[in-house]
Amino acid sequence: MLTENILGYQVRRDGFESCLGEITRFLEQGQDQKWLATLNPHSYAVALHRPGFRSALNAADWLIPDGVGVVFASRIMGGTIRQRVSGPDMFYGLHDFMQRSGNYSVFFLGASEDTLAEIRQRMSKDWPDIRIAGTCSPPFKPRFSDEDIEQMVQSVNAARADVLWVGLTAPKQEELINRILPRLNVRFAGAVGAIFDFYAGRVKRSHPAFRRLGLEWLPRLLRDPRRLWRRMFVSAPIFMWHVCLARLKPARRAGR
Repeated sequence: MLTENILGYQVRRDGFESCLGEITRFLEQGQDQKWLATLNPHSYAVALHRPGFRSALNAADWLIPDGVGVVFASRIMGGTIRQRVSGPDMFYGLHDFMQRSGNYSVFFLGASEDTLAEIRQRMSKDWPDIRIAGTCSPPFKPRFSDEDIEQMVQSVNAARADVLWVGLTAPKQEELINRILPRLNVRFAGAVGAIFDFYAGRVKRSHPAFRRLGLEWLPRLLRDPRRLWRRMFVSAPIFMWHVCLARLKPARRAGR
């Protein structure tokens, strides 16, 4: 098994290289559809009260440990996850693979028109052999209407891309992929959140030193505390409290 159970979710435990290799082999050989999502303490806490989000996370073919909290949780529970694997990691790694192959196309769904235009420009320089099949900036609203979703489906299908990147932030992006993927003419979809803004240069990603230390969240929190405080001071404690409770359950049963 390449996954381990983290509070009811089957999370990849084999690290970045192994997971990326499996995705690239799928793209080379597979005939069906698969998709990737990420699990971190905030997404876990949100999913506690959002059944559609919980179902989507459970449905993902690759659920990667995008958060140092998940790595800590694995250690506490006696697991073997030792490496955080983020959405941006998979984004860059898969693009490098597609560039070497020279035979793939991508579609970007999410963000503003200005951000998508910047992505197009940067892609032409960084990965010139990857064809950008299309982009779509959906309406900025809490929930999409059936008409919104139908328009997105038609846009993606008309482009006939191999890979679909969805950057709408959680839980909207995961719920959307889980709902519409069977209707799409794509091979692989990835829910990658803030990478659109990172790659376009709209939001500065934390320095690699912070990422290596598991502190990528700290500079982002300092830059945007109003948006991110809840993740660190509400969601993270809830997640770790549930991890501790889960760790104590076997000990309680053994003491009976």
